[in-house]
Parts: sequence; C-alpha cells; structure tokens
Amino acid sequence: MPNRWTHTEEELQRYFSDPNFRRARLRPDGEKVSPPRSRLGRFFYRRFRDPRKAQAALVLSVLLATMLAGMLLLLLYMWMISDELPSFQELDNPTFQLATVAYTADGQELARYARQNRSWVSYDEISPYVIQAVLATEDHRFYEHWGIDLFRTASALFQTFLSLGQNVQGGSTITQQLARNLYNEQIGRAQTIERKLKEMVTAVALERRYTKREILEMYLNTVEFVYNAFGIEAAARTFFNKSARDLDVLEAATLVGMLRNPSLYNPVRYPERARQRRNVVLWQMVRHGYLERAFYEAHKDEPIALNFRSAAITASMAPYFAEYVRRWLVQWAEAHGYNIYTDGLRVYTTLDSRLQELARQAVEEQMRGLQAVVDYEWSRRTGFFLGQDVSLYLRQRNYEPFAYYWSSRQDTVNAFIRETPHYRSLLEQGLTPEEALRQLRTDRAFMDSLKAVKTRLEAGFVAIDPRNGYVRAWVGGRDLTQDWYDHVAIARRQPGSTFKPFLYTAAIDNGWSPDDLLPDSSVTYVDAAGNVWRPRNAEGESTGQLITLREALAHSVNTVSARLVLQVGARNVAFYARRMGIKSPLEEVPSLALGTSNVTLLELVSAYATLASGGLYYEPIVVTRIEDASGHVLYEARPVPREALSEETAYTVIDMLRDVVRYGTGTRIRWQFGLTQYDFAGKTGTTQNSADGWFILMHPELVTGAWVGFNDQRVTFRTHWWGQGAHNALFIVGDFWRRLTQMPDVEINRNATFPLPLWQRTPTQRAPEEHLTPDERQRRVGW
Repeated sequence: MPNRWTHTEEELQRYFSDPNFRRARLRPDGEKVSPPRSRLGRFFYRRFRDPRKAQAALVLSVLLATMLAGMLLLLLYMWMISDELPSFQELDNPTFQLATVAYTADGQELARYARQNRSWVSYDEISPYVIQAVLATEDHRFYEHWGIDLFRTASALFQTFLSLGQNVQGGSTITQQLARNLYNEQIGRAQTIERKLKEMVTAVALERRYTKREILEMYLNTVEFVYNAFGIEAAARTFFNKSARDLDVLEAATLVGMLRNPSLYNPVRYPERARQRRNVVLWQMVRHGYLERAFYEAHKDEPIALNFRSAAITASMAPYFAEYVRRWLVQWAEAHGYNIYTDGLRVYTTLDSRLQELARQAVEEQMRGLQAVVDYEWSRRTGFFLGQDVSLYLRQRNYEPFAYYWSSRQDTVNAFIRETPHYRSLLEQGLTPEEALRQLRTDRAFMDSLKAVKTRLEAGFVAIDPRNGYVRAWVGGRDLTQDWYDHVAIARRQPGSTFKPFLYTAAIDNGWSPDDLLPDSSVTYVDAAGNVWRPRNAEGESTGQLITLREALAHSVNTVSARLVLQVGARNVAFYARRMGIKSPLEEVPSLALGTSNVTLLELVSAYATLASGGLYYEPIVVTRIEDASGHVLYEARPVPREALSEETAYTVIDMLRDVVRYGTGTRIRWQFGLTQYDFAGKTGTTQNSADGWFILMHPELVTGAWVGFNDQRVTFRTHWWGQGAHNALFIVGDFWRRLTQMPDVEINRNATFPLPLWQRTPTQRAPEEHLTPDERQRRVGW
C-alpha cells in the first residue's frame, strides 16, 4: 500500500531528531500546520500528532463509550424489570404444588390428585445415578460457577450466531433452569433477551440463598415430564413403578434424557428414540468419569424396560372408588381450608388392595360370560336359550351380537338415536327429524358406536366390613374408560326382592314371628286414587297354601310379602329402611316392599351390614386418616355406630336370611362355588322384565353385594332364567368369595358366626363390654 506522506528524506530525519520540528504537524503535501490555539485542542495535538495513533484512539474511545452506554442501558433495563422478578420472600420461600396421594389400607398407592403430580423427595432419597446423569448432561461445571456459566453462555451465543438464529442454543445452567421452573410466571419461557436476563439474575439470587445440594434437590423435584408427572419421584413411579431412590443407572439415564424434550423422548410412545437419547446421557457420564466405557458398551443396545403406570385416575386399581374418595376429599378440604391438588396431603383409605383385585377379577370373569349370554340370545329369532352354563354361550361363533334386538325393536332404536347429541346437532343444522334420523341410520360408524354403548352389560360390586363400616372393595363398573357412571354410589335402580328384608325387619320388630303363617294367594290392592296393585310371584301362579314368613322370604314369595306389607304398613317399611341405611327417596306405597323405589348398591349393602353387625348402623367409611406433607395428622376416622335395631331383631332376620342360601333362591352360592363352611346369609333380587339383578351376601366380617344390568333399562336380559339375580349378580359375589377363600394371607375367619342376642349368650360368650349395664354400654359406644 503506497505511503500517503510525501516528505523529503531531510524532513523526515529532522522530524525524528528535532523535537521543535516534530511539534509541527505536516499535511500530506508537506506543508506545516500550526498548533491549535484552544487548550483542549493543544492537549489532543500534543498526544495524537501521529494520524495512526489518532485513529486508534478514536476507535478505542468509541468502543469504550459504547460499552459504557450499553452497561448503563443494561443496568437501567434490569432496574426497570426488577418489579417483575421474584421477590426476596419468594426466593426464600418458593412454593410448590404437591400431589395428594391416597393409599390403600395395606399400603399400596391408590391414586394421586393433582394439577401437577409431584411428590417431594430429599436429596438423599434420590438415586446417585440420577445426580450423576444430571450433572454430566445438563451442567458439568455446576460446582464451579455461581449460577451463570459465562463460558457456556458465550458458546451458546456463538452457536446461535453461526446458525443465524435457526438453531437457538440455551446455555442455561441447572440453577437457571431451576429459576425458570420455580418462577415461570415471572420469568416465562419465551426465547427473548428479557427472559434470559431475568433468568440469570434470579439464578444468581438463588445461588446466594441455597447450597448446591439444595439447588439440585429443588431442580429434580420441579422438572416436568409427560403424563402430568412433575419431579423425579413422580416420573420414577410413572415410568418404572418404583421410588426415585431405587432407580438404576439405565433408568436414571432414561429419565434425565427426557428433560431435553419430554414429549420427543417419551419412552412409552417412542422407545427407540428414548433409547438413543438414554445412550447420549450414558456417554456423557462416561466422558465426565461417572461410568466406565465398558458398561456403556455392554448396555447401549438394551431396550428400555418400562413398568408404566399412569397417575390418571382411570389407571388406578380401583378407579371408581378413587373418584369417590376424591369427591369426599374435596368437600373435607373446603371445610378445613386445604387444597387437595396442591397441598401434598397423604390420605389413607379403607380399601384392601388384595380384596379389590379379587373383586376386579370376579367382575371381569363373570361379566365376560354374561355378556356372551345376552349377545347370543339377542342375536337370534329362535333357539336362543342354550342352557344354564355360560360356557355354552362362550363357545358360540359366527353371530352378530344383538342383531335380532336391533332389527326387531325399531321404535326403541329410533328413540336411542333421538337422544344422542348427533341427532340434536343435525336438527340445529336445519334438518327435519325424519332427515336426521335417516342420515344417522345410514351412518355405520355411528350406529355401531350406539349399539356398543346401549348393549354393554354393566355391573357393580362393593364389600363392607359390618364391624366398622369400612369399605374394603369397590368395582363401580366394567371399565372406567368406557363408562364413567359409578354403579355403586351413583346409579339408582330398583332393588327388587333385595328390599324385602326391610319389610320383614319391620314385621319382626313389631311382634311378628318367623313362623307366622300367611297364604300364598293372589292379592289386590286399590289405593285412594283408584290405582290397582296386583302383584304376582316371579315363578308363576300362587300355591294357595299357608306358608311361614321364613319360607316366604327364603323363596322370595311376592304374594306373601304383599299381604305382609298391607298389615305392617308401607310407612313402617320405609322407616326401618332409612334407619338401617337407605338414604334415597322412598315412595311409601305398598309396592315399596317389593323394591320399586330406586336405591344405590352402596346404600343397600351398608343397610344389610346393619343386620350383620347386630343392629348397629355404621356410615360407610372410605378414609381412615389424613396427614399433611409433614406427617401431622389432620383427620382420623372414629366409627361411631347408631343403634338402628335391637340385637334380637337383627339376629332373627339374619337367621331367616340364612335360609335363602341354605335352601332358597340363593342356594347356588354354596353348591356352585363350594362355600359350605361359612356362616352366610343373603338375598337375591330381580326387577320387572329382568332389567336388574341383585345379590347381597352377609358374613359376620364382610358384607358383599353386586348388581348386574344395562345402563338403559329398555335393554334387558332376554330370558327370565338368566335375568334373575340368582343367576347373574350371584355369580360375581360367589366368584369373589371363592377366590377369597383360596387366599391364605387374607384374614377372614372361617369359623366366625353372627352374634347371638345378648340375652341368649352365656357369660363366656359375652365380650367384656357386654357385662356392662345398658346405660354404660350406650356411653361406651356413643349411642
């Protein structure tokens, strides 16, 4: 590059040797320039007479001024956003949403109630492999920085710049990620400079307040996974069904690998992608000295071994019970100032997971056979009754379930269609009723879906300990994902003959004897409005003979029950039913005695438990204890009975109901299911047109009941034989008890008997409190 200066050699030598000559600045053409007259000008003239120095000084001055201005602007901006950052109080006391966890009576996890499913675990309760994997993958200089890793931040900025913003690098430390997790509302998650500055400032503040162990603990308890799992403990239980302390290195690497993008590396949906990401984490652990390379090479090809368990209530071992507990907890929490979705309560329920599994298996097995019965019988015009063994129906092939019902009941099917949202939607679009009906009938997918819903046979099962009212098992339906309608506590159906024990209890308590006689003959009753009631026996015509009340109850003779209610009074029957535990509205008419008023299965079983307990009514209990997150007891159940009946009346009715399973309508429970060595009493029930089947079985330590039917009562069993409670609901109860008797670790006393009335017991048969006076006994049990 040519020299801009055109001085002679003599002038240049003089320039370097003569200070006075050097003070005079030369133009490019060689002419001297006079020094400036101002003081400031002379200051710069003396120091920057060399143009190159002057240019360098100018550039440096501009850079320094820019940096100073930038720092001032940054400080000003940070001051402006300081109100949006977490306060000192929030930094010192961060808040977390903790899931309320419900457990069974035998210690199994039942359900989690949370908007963010999180259970807090301490640093020492987390597998060391998780700690190592997080440090190796997320922030290997974690113990060296003070909340911000300047090298990592600069590297992230450089990588983002090289990609022209197409590949934005985070560069956040664990502390910065924690700041974002804890104060998401204040900091946000947008990819902006403002968010990054907020994150950095908050991270530095967190480092000043907490130790590295505390930061790691909080971070691992706040990270978000999928399936509403927040924190390492919830994730470990969701994906591997174990605690965070028990995670092995492969499981730890899998969960830590998900942190980069939980949905993208979800091992349930994308197992191969999750395996590759797990291997990246394992390799990082090798790089930073946490693992041997030989281990990585030996396990990198292993698939991810999941033991997935969703925290959704539908995945619970007892989803209908868990939902009932949730509703109970919401009411309790509102009354006591707690939030079950954020406060991390621990709830201990009455459910026994072993009995629940037996109940679930019994319902699943028996309903599979009963569904085959109704599917086949309603598929054919003729030849539909194959016999009294469900295996005959299970072996049938090549038929269309409910084909005959669907083709022969056109008016009913049309009514089904008109009740759907699809039909109403078409009407709103301007179609006429006939056009809407015709369009939906030709929609194959819609009709198949409607048919599946309407023809699905449903069931309910519940077991209660009569000694304290504890609910031990609860199956509200065949599948919660298919039908949320709980057939234990919500569904109200006519109980049929299972309501008769309330009639006989009222009679016995008012002076009748089990051996009193009434004629089995037709009876007609006309009320004041002229309505005629003429009940008939389920098995056909009346015999016209006198029979005892005991025999009438054992064989469920409707005519005798009708005569009895006319003498006892429907109001008295309703009174005793309410005292024993029925809470649904009861219509006080004579037909009430035959079970025409709707009740729930839970009410019915708890009322039967009143008989089994010797006349004491216990409110059904589902929760025994509630603790806060620190283990302090907030609630504890104390079952206090209410005397509903005298011991003598309760025992007399129990003894009459023993005959139901000895030789009456429930005898199948003994010979078909082999239950011959237990002291049982029970009652079957069937409603008109075989719409509902019921069976309640009482044991001194466990009262169980089942209901079988269709949600829509316009669909029923086709044959009277299969429509009886003795041939459908009884199968579920019998299957449950058969399984129960084969489990050696379940404490059901084979020799337990229903308690005799106090006056019939010998002194050696009486419990210690039974030697007290009546007044003392009342004070003792809180009557």
